[in-house]
Amino acid sequence: MTDKLKPLREQIDAIDAEILDLLSRRARLAQEVGHVKAETKAPVFRPEREAQVLRGVAERNPGPMGDGEVQTIFREIMSACRALEKRVTVAFLGPVGTFTEQAVYTQFGSAVEGMPCVSIDEVFRATEAGTADFGVVPIENSSEGAVNRTLDMLLQTNLIISGEVAIQVHHSLMTKTGNMDGVSVVCAHSQALAQCQAWLNQHYPNLERRAVASNAEAARMAGADAGVAAIASEMAGEQYKLGVVQAHIQDDPHNRTRFAVIGHLQTTPSGSDQTSLVLAVPNKAGAVYQLLAPLARHGVSMTRFESRPARMGSWEYYFYVDVEGHVHDAPVALALAELKDNAAFFKVLGSYPVSL
Repeated sequence: MTDKLKPLREQIDAIDAEILDLLSRRARLAQEVGHVKAETKAPVFRPEREAQVLRGVAERNPGPMGDGEVQTIFREIMSACRALEKRVTVAFLGPVGTFTEQAVYTQFGSAVEGMPCVSIDEVFRATEAGTADFGVVPIENSSEGAVNRTLDMLLQTNLIISGEVAIQVHHSLMTKTGNMDGVSVVCAHSQALAQCQAWLNQHYPNLERRAVASNAEAARMAGADAGVAAIASEMAGEQYKLGVVQAHIQDDPHNRTRFAVIGHLQTTPSGSDQTSLVLAVPNKAGAVYQLLAPLARHGVSMTRFESRPARMGSWEYYFYVDVEGHVHDAPVALALAELKDNAAFFKVLGSYPVSL
C-alpha cells in the first residue's frame, strides 16, 4: 500500500505548494486592493462582491467537491485576505456558542473579531455606536416565525441590513455529566423550547422548562450545575464541556433560522438581491391591497409579509415586507416610489445579497 500511496502523496504535496503560492499571490493583490480602498475611504467588507465570488465558484465548480464545500473554502480565503486590510469586528447575541455566533462565521469567515452581547438591543447599540463594524441578529425561524424584538429594533434604528444568513438549526439536549441523573430543569431560549416542545413532551414531560436569554447561556448554566440540562448547539456544548444526552431533538428536522447583518453599509446590486421594507397604512378597507398593488404593476415579487402591532403613532400595524431585487433595480425603484406615496409610513431597511 505504501508503494501505491507514495506517488499520490507526492502529487498532493506538489499541488499544495501550487495552492500556497496562489494564495500568497491572491493575498498580495488583496493588500493592493486595501491600499486603494484606504485612499478612497471605501469599506473593507463588500458583501455584494463576496456573494458574487461565491456564486461564481459554485457555477464553475467541476467537482468532485460539492458547491457548499467549495464556497466554505473560498469564504475563508476571502476572510483571511480581508483581515490583511482590517480585521472586522462583528457584534452578536451572546454568550459564545450561540447560533448567532455560528451565523457570524458563516457570513464573514473566521478571520473576524466576534463581540458577544447580552441582548439583541445591545447588538444594535454596539453597531450604532461604532464599537462593532457590523452586528448579526436573528430575524425569523422557519418553525416559530419572526423574532419580534429584532423587528422592533429595525423599526427604530438608523442601521441598514447589508446581508442575510440562513443556517440549519440542530438542537441537542446536554448536561454536565452526559446523562439526565439528578436533572430537574431544562433551560433554553424560549424559541428553542418551543421548537423542541413535542420531543420534550414525549421524553421529559415532568421536567421544569425555563426560558433564558440564549441557548449558550443555558449551556453555561448546565456547565456550572449538574441539575440543569441545556438545549443548545453542540458548539455551545463544546464551549462549556457538556455531554450530549440526545442530538437533533428539534421537532422540525428542516428547522432553519434567518439572521440579518446590520451596519452602516449600503450595498450595491450583486445580481441576486432582496429588499426589506416597513410599511403602515391608515385603518380603512382595502388599504393594504391598494398599498401593495404597485409591486404587481411593476412585476416585483414579494417573498415575505409579516404584520406587527404598532406601539406608537396612529396606525394599528406595521407590515414588514421583503421583495426580490435591489432598490437600484428599475422595477423595484419604480414600485417603491409609488409605495412611498401611498403609505402612511415607509422605511427601507436595506437591499442586500440573498443568502447562499
